[in-house]
Amino acid sequence: MARRGRPGDSPQVTSPAASRRPSWAGRNYTLLTAAAFVTNLGGHGALIAAAFAVLDAGGDGGDVGLVAAARTLPLVLFLLIGGAVADRLPRHHVMVAANSLNCLSQAAFAAVVLAGDPQLWQMMLLTALGGTGQAFFGPASEGMLLSSVSGEQAGRAFALYRMAMQGAGLGGAALGGLLVAVIGPGWVLAVDAVAFAVAGSLRAFLDVSHIPAREPGGGLLSDLRDGWREFTGRTWLWAIVAQFSVVVAVVGAAESVFGPLVAEDELGGAGPWGLALGAFGAGTVGGALLMMRWKPRRPLLAGTLCVFPLAAPSAALAVPLPVAGLAAVMFVSGVAVEVFGVSWMTVMHQEIPEEKLSRVAAYDWFGSIAMVPLATALAGPAEEAIGRSQSLWGCAALVVVVTAAVLFVPDVRNLTRRSKEVVASRGAAGATAVEEPAQRASG
Repeated sequence: MARRGRPGDSPQVTSPAASRRPSWAGRNYTLLTAAAFVTNLGGHGALIAAAFAVLDAGGDGGDVGLVAAARTLPLVLFLLIGGAVADRLPRHHVMVAANSLNCLSQAAFAAVVLAGDPQLWQMMLLTALGGTGQAFFGPASEGMLLSSVSGEQAGRAFALYRMAMQGAGLGGAALGGLLVAVIGPGWVLAVDAVAFAVAGSLRAFLDVSHIPAREPGGGLLSDLRDGWREFTGRTWLWAIVAQFSVVVAVVGAAESVFGPLVAEDELGGAGPWGLALGAFGAGTVGGALLMMRWKPRRPLLAGTLCVFPLAAPSAALAVPLPVAGLAAVMFVSGVAVEVFGVSWMTVMHQEIPEEKLSRVAAYDWFGSIAMVPLATALAGPAEEAIGRSQSLWGCAALVVVVTAAVLFVPDVRNLTRRSKEVVASRGAAGATAVEEPAQRASG
């Protein structure tokens, strides 16, 4: 399906700043990238702050897991609805409303922590509100981004977007860990609330006038069924989402629950853990730089092979390695995950019709995070039952096993980058793309 008239693709350039941008980096793309930078700068520090807010209040690993699960559970419950809503309403309105909810919930979280003696139920409730906002924001954001770049340079655009986002994560994690140690988690959560307010203001200026109005269709349930058909009709799509339902769950449990505990007991607290997460962020920036130049002919195969290194951080925490060794492992895994991320976005942009992007993205997100609440909630009991080190080795093993399994899917190995957008129509099962491969443009 030709993607003409998308926001961000207009050739008219009126300002000197716009004339310095590449042709594919239009107004919408620039606003989306700037807003993502701001939210990731605050959000990565807030993740560390939330974990240490629980520990400072006297909680243990089980409590940290419960708060992490409280954020993810609303994602599981509301993601599919959020995807359908984002394909029916102007996506930027959905994004701004979600950012407003995130801003208010983080501000309230900061307030109860700064007031002293926050209760576990308060932290779980406020974190759950933030997860609800993310459930509506995620599909709308992904659909907006994928519809805001041109096909030929899509990979480069996604790599630059992710580089800005991950670069902010690098700074946010390192600075957040330091600030948690120096001024406490409450103030870091307050900064994240401000970041959501700024990002929401930027996203309010997105232009959707070039996107054709969606037909009302048969209602929300009809939209969900249509999205399900798009999802199940592509073997590569549901196979990788099934893989990531395990990968995201165990990696999330390792890094959101076991990571802070190992840092507290073995590495010296929030500061070293923030540096380790910062090294991961540096790796993602490096991976994005690589993907701005490299266009793998078989993007899903290249991306899937790069999932294997995601087992390494769990193994490093199981040993545990000293801070320098852990940081090196996190850096490599950051490079690897970025190769997968850019490859995945490029394939989604190539294969999924624009008017269904948010719905399909919602099924992608839903499948990928469906097991996270269970994994994070069980992390504490697993530590008590078999020990922290054994639990982390189990996480690493699961990543390796499910990633090896998905390589048996032919479409994952064979789907090929194409030089011209040929989007599979509804009911076409995954098109392995034997058409002309992409030209490897270097400019």
